Amino acid sequence: MKRTPYFYLVLFVSKLVRFLLLKLGRNATNFPGELAIWLCRSFIGRMPKPEKVVCITGTNGKTTVANLVEDVLERTGADFYCNRNGSNVYSGVASLLISNSDWRGRPTKKLAVFELDERSSNLILPYMRPDIMLCTNIFRDSYKRNAHPEFILDFLNKYIPDGVPMVLNADDMMCSELKPGNPRAYFSIARQPGDGEGSRNIVQDVPACPRCGGELKWDFRRYHHIGRAACKDCGFSSPKAGYTAVGLTETDMEVDIGGESFRFPLANSAYINVYNSLAAVALLCELGLEPGKIAGALGSVGISATRYMEEEVNGRKAILHLAKGQNPVACSRAFQNIRDYPGKKAVILFLDDFFDAQHTVENISWLYDADFEFLADGSVVQLIAAGARHWDVYLRLLLAGVPAERIDHMPGTGGAAEALRPGEPDSVFILYDVYTIRLAEDTQRLVVERLKKEAAKNAD
Repeated sequence: MKRTPYFYLVLFVSKLVRFLLLKLGRNATNFPGELAIWLCRSFIGRMPKPEKVVCITGTNGKTTVANLVEDVLERTGADFYCNRNGSNVYSGVASLLISNSDWRGRPTKKLAVFELDERSSNLILPYMRPDIMLCTNIFRDSYKRNAHPEFILDFLNKYIPDGVPMVLNADDMMCSELKPGNPRAYFSIARQPGDGEGSRNIVQDVPACPRCGGELKWDFRRYHHIGRAACKDCGFSSPKAGYTAVGLTETDMEVDIGGESFRFPLANSAYINVYNSLAAVALLCELGLEPGKIAGALGSVGISATRYMEEEVNGRKAILHLAKGQNPVACSRAFQNIRDYPGKKAVILFLDDFFDAQHTVENISWLYDADFEFLADGSVVQLIAAGARHWDVYLRLLLAGVPAERIDHMPGTGGAAEALRPGEPDSVFILYDVYTIRLAEDTQRLVVERLKKEAAKNAD
């Protein structure tokens, strides 16, 4: 797009506002871009771009994958910028372009990595063509925002430019069909012990062939619609992947890349995090990095503390675990991870969507698509539901088969840590929404203090 004198005026004003915000101690990751787009709707399109632009999107896992990719690029000496500490919507992208350019808008680095919210693709991708784009998965998300998975698939198909090379999840039959005419590379986890044709999840959003609606024959279904299948009628099947995790341990994965085997460290062996690590490896390889260098860099990084973090006190743990508000699939994955975690567990549930709890319409239907049944396991000795909708969560837990005597619930979040029953759990999980990380961190500190006091009392 042509750059007019008015565009340069908007750029100058936005940079000046960013400078003033930083002087005032603000992070300036969103407002400068929001102002620029308000003054010039096509601002992103008019801004010069770096030589190479990488975009990462998808329903779940995009932040973790983006952080892993960025950590590896940093450790291998790449000169790039990213929106790791900023917004992944259009205003955040505009702010990042502003902060990484000179006063004429020229980029200061040759590579940019953008995490993109899938619902913002219509406001970003028409103005910024990626050189490569990764999609982690396409799942059911917040109804009021994302409608249903087919809507998001159509949305992305409409706005991702033709010809952009794609890196896609071969085990997700919706994700693997994204932009079918574009060049593509796939990642997959081969069938593992315990994988079968069935799945105990409530939600299954690919009940029939995505192409013809025919009956699917599943080789295995790992969870929800993640697995590998073929259509009995038209022959459509899960695609063969160029990056396949063929062996998994607690600490690493063996990945087949073009017939050669490589080992990559894992920060966490839960399937969702194996997929995240594998997606990052596939994208980095497609960018031209050698597998050995990627493995070496991954050995010194972990999952972002805003997604998962453990703190140990005398053999007992306080664990932060993200469970995105109103996202039934993300919550179901968290619930199953908790059930499968060793030992006795207590769980503090901060499941209210932050903005919904504050001032938007109440929507609790997602609770009945989330697999709370995993929390009915006998190893989960206590559940504490805290927040505006604690009664709704309490009812859902009862319907899931959790005995009432294991459940405590309260409208305020401040007393959740105090409600822990002393001595019972080996681990305390704190589940929280994306925007309640500070609440979760404060609660973790209180839980750690509680565990320390118990340890000191037992020592006496």
